[in-house]
Amino acid sequence: MMDFRIGIDLGGTKTEIIALDHSGATLLRRRIASPRAYHEMVTAIADLVRQAEHELRGVGSVGVGIPGAISPATGLVKNANSIWLNGQPLDADLTAALGREVRLANDANCFALSEATDGAAKECGVVFGVILGTGLGAGLVVAGKIIEGRHRIAGEFGHNPLPWPHPDEYPGQLCWCGQRGCQETTLSGTSLAMLCDGPAARDASALPARAEAGDVSARQALDRHVDRLARALAQVVNVLDPDAIVLGGGLSNMDHLYKLLPKLIPRHVYSDVCNTPILKNMHGDSSGVRGAAWLWPL
Repeated sequence: MMDFRIGIDLGGTKTEIIALDHSGATLLRRRIASPRAYHEMVTAIADLVRQAEHELRGVGSVGVGIPGAISPATGLVKNANSIWLNGQPLDADLTAALGREVRLANDANCFALSEATDGAAKECGVVFGVILGTGLGAGLVVAGKIIEGRHRIAGEFGHNPLPWPHPDEYPGQLCWCGQRGCQETTLSGTSLAMLCDGPAARDASALPARAEAGDVSARQALDRHVDRLARALAQVVNVLDPDAIVLGGGLSNMDHLYKLLPKLIPRHVYSDVCNTPILKNMHGDSSGVRGAAWLWPL
């Protein structure tokens, strides 16, 4: 048995490391700026692990959350919006650099695993975790285990089209993945900011306060966004019927989502009742890195 669990969250701008003891308590946590060159990133992650183990005087299991997935066909990273990771043998390179097995998973899967393990949905069997940030990601956990699927894309509802579209929502914006109308282009924090303040806007965090102060454009943008999110999540309920949906990312701090989504989602769900809990994450921006640590079992 390893002395502790180490989790790494590899983001586009920052890379975070955490070490958890066997009860889940945090032993160490720190962040660095993410290198933009692939081999520098591999070296930086290996250095973070070695430094943590030196400080904690032990050896840990290592799990890494990435903004993509390892292709079961090629063994290389695919679908990463940090596109410099795509086509790279990241798990093999990290395993070689550290001299032990390293487990990788999609960062949204890590978020869902964290919240299902000891977070907001820890008593739930089927958990769908959604990250509403600069992009849109999601992960599925059943009975405490990540469900990756045959192609390791389970949960990628951000690259499905918005269901029940209004006439002005079709065909939708061009997504970085090459398709049009992806839910990532309509539900992310970036898309909400643009919906209110135009194509140059990126930060939606002030919109609830603006709406409360009487800003009509902010109120209209929030109302339209929550309606879109309700349609998207209703489709998830129709397919998976999860025990809970947990929200993460910057938009998860917007209280109106938890008031309105339970009222709006049932309109599109194929059931006489729909009471799926919509939960705010418990671990905040630590959920992803904690979930990476939890990739190794107890």
